[in-house]
Amino acid sequence: MKIIEGGVCAAKGFTANGIRCGIRKNKDKRDLSLIFSEAVGSCAAVYTTNLVKGAPIAVTKQHISDGRAQAIICNSGNANTCNPNGEAVATEMAELLGKELNIKAEDVVVASTGVIGQPMDITPIANGIPELSKGLTADGSDLASEGIMTTDTVKKSIAVEFEIGGKICRIGGIAKGSGMIHPNMATMLVFITSDVAIEPSMLQKALSSDIADTFNMVSIDGDTSTNDMVVVLANGMAGNETITEEGEDYATFMKALNTITVHLCRMIAADGEGATKLLECRTFGASDKETAKTVAKSVICSSLLKAAMFGADANWGRVLCAIGYSGADVDVEKIDVDFESKAGKINVCKDGRAVDFSEEKAKEILLEDEINILIDLKSGTSEATAWGCDLTYDYVKINGDYRT
Repeated sequence: MKIIEGGVCAAKGFTANGIRCGIRKNKDKRDLSLIFSEAVGSCAAVYTTNLVKGAPIAVTKQHISDGRAQAIICNSGNANTCNPNGEAVATEMAELLGKELNIKAEDVVVASTGVIGQPMDITPIANGIPELSKGLTADGSDLASEGIMTTDTVKKSIAVEFEIGGKICRIGGIAKGSGMIHPNMATMLVFITSDVAIEPSMLQKALSSDIADTFNMVSIDGDTSTNDMVVVLANGMAGNETITEEGEDYATFMKALNTITVHLCRMIAADGEGATKLLECRTFGASDKETAKTVAKSVICSSLLKAAMFGADANWGRVLCAIGYSGADVDVEKIDVDFESKAGKINVCKDGRAVDFSEEKAKEILLEDEINILIDLKSGTSEATAWGCDLTYDYVKINGDYRT
């Protein structure tokens, strides 16, 4: 398995594009994206757990209820959430695109991201769809990636190549997400494409299984958004024997999918609003998987710990505090905590107690832009990883006037 270029256009039969159609106030930013497959493919998706959901989610659920799709259209700048005509607008987006591409409207996935509760006008989207469609290209992944960004500061893209049954297969993805991100999905959109032949039910099984340890383990600010969506579209053009059950081929696909999702998780966490550091919390020695995940998520969600990491302050007590209120059944007198970065590794807590350590060395380690928080519970063999970022002054600045 190797990392390759191409993003969502790396797999056979996929093209993409992104344009500015006029939804966003910023006249320099793209705000409408399209991913298209030559063939109708298997489609799977997972969505936000927030009870308030964007209208595109309802429309997309209807469209892919048969497990099939051929195109994904997404706008940025307006979440199309809490609007009286939201579903009508999302439906019309699919219908207009279907006519332009000569495909079924029901085979179109619709997504939106941006400000909640703003009136949604179909006009700029309707006017932009012809240009968007005509500009589809095998080199268009970056354009599509730009078109889904809101407060993101970098494009998020990855693709890998691997073999199934002697056939060269590819899978690639793009993502957006910077703020309003919390475990159980967030204002995060992830679009993944593959040329693997796989039954819709197996694709959904693979995605649902994977996100439990990837996207549901990311937290930027504790807010779960209304528009989260992770979509995988697999068109089968690699020519492998269709995956219909678990086995070697399914395991290979799962490994490739996980490579994509972990990479995107790290990129989303590192690009948190105002963030200066990527935080990765790894829990070891847990009595079971759920305990490991609960501990890792609690630590990565701690505002006090995130603030300490911003200040390069080795305040390990905040790690113990977050574990203590996590609800996990752990023996606090067994816990070891280390901080690690490319500048080195330092033990700051042993058996739940303070140890002598160099504050100067700890600060040197925590000044790096990627920090690992290592927690050994010493009660079993289960482990988990969660991703987040530091909490900075700029986070407040960005969100203080996000709407205006």
